Amino acid sequence: MRIVSLLASGTEIVCGLGLGKQLVGISHECDFPPEALDKPRVSRPRFNPDGMASAEIDGSVRAAMAQYGSVYELDAALLKDLRPDLVLSQAVCDVCAVPTSLAQEGVAALDGAATVLSLDAHDVGGVLTTIERVAAAAGAGERAERYLASLTARISAVAAFTAGARRPTVLAVEWLAPPFVPGHWTPEMIEIAGGECLRGETGRPSREVTWEELRKLDPEVLLIMPCGYGLEQARVDADHAAERLTAVAPAAVETGRAFVLDGSSYFNRSGPRIVDGIEILATLLHPERFPDYDVSGCAETWRPTAPSNG
Repeated sequence: MRIVSLLASGTEIVCGLGLGKQLVGISHECDFPPEALDKPRVSRPRFNPDGMASAEIDGSVRAAMAQYGSVYELDAALLKDLRPDLVLSQAVCDVCAVPTSLAQEGVAALDGAATVLSLDAHDVGGVLTTIERVAAAAGAGERAERYLASLTARISAVAAFTAGARRPTVLAVEWLAPPFVPGHWTPEMIEIAGGECLRGETGRPSREVTWEELRKLDPEVLLIMPCGYGLEQARVDADHAAERLTAVAPAAVETGRAFVLDGSSYFNRSGPRIVDGIEILATLLHPERFPDYDVSGCAETWRPTAPSNG
């Protein structure tokens, strides 16, 4: 079985199942686990986001979608040389990763037959189901049972530890220019971790909102987790929008309960590390119940240091 993964969560699933040796190609965005990163990269974005502010990225994404119908392109020659049997893609978000439609176009041009498996999770249960589907397609059902049992046990442990605790109100922001609140699995992650998610619906797409709408909420906890950004990038983005973030969450900022998070690794992807994300959230929301969980490198308290109109 030769596997090409066109999304980061797919690569993490394949390696989590112990199928890394069968992985022959990955996407441009795949950055975990380290042992997979020497594989050939089959996709690339149509613009270089390095050094761009959030608003500039948003504009470039909209322009690429209008001109090409996709933010990404495939290296057709490389895909042909890799001779995949299985290609992993997704149809949840055309902006976040290579869409299934583009993967199907690439596979259609191959000489041999290859299966495109679209991993389209919309909630936590759906993420676990995608692991089962990858395992079934790769003939690794027994490995999936053990792996899923471990992930499910960790989720259940968090739910048990937060049971009966008072739920703080939480505002999560998944993009800042313009502001987006999260959908799909992220609101459910917050609920499992013992919080009350004020905006964003489980199983529904992330959606654009206005700063004026958010200003009415004044949550107890503010989570800043820009899509595709690591911790350092999230901090820079938050500083750029400091004035607006402080206006929508004054209590959270004042009490030290505003946080920047590594959204790319633990929240934006429909892969196994959402379980780590749930544990991180539980630690931030209920530190008295998770005193030994180390969130360094994953999340940190944010205080405005360079306010602007962002």
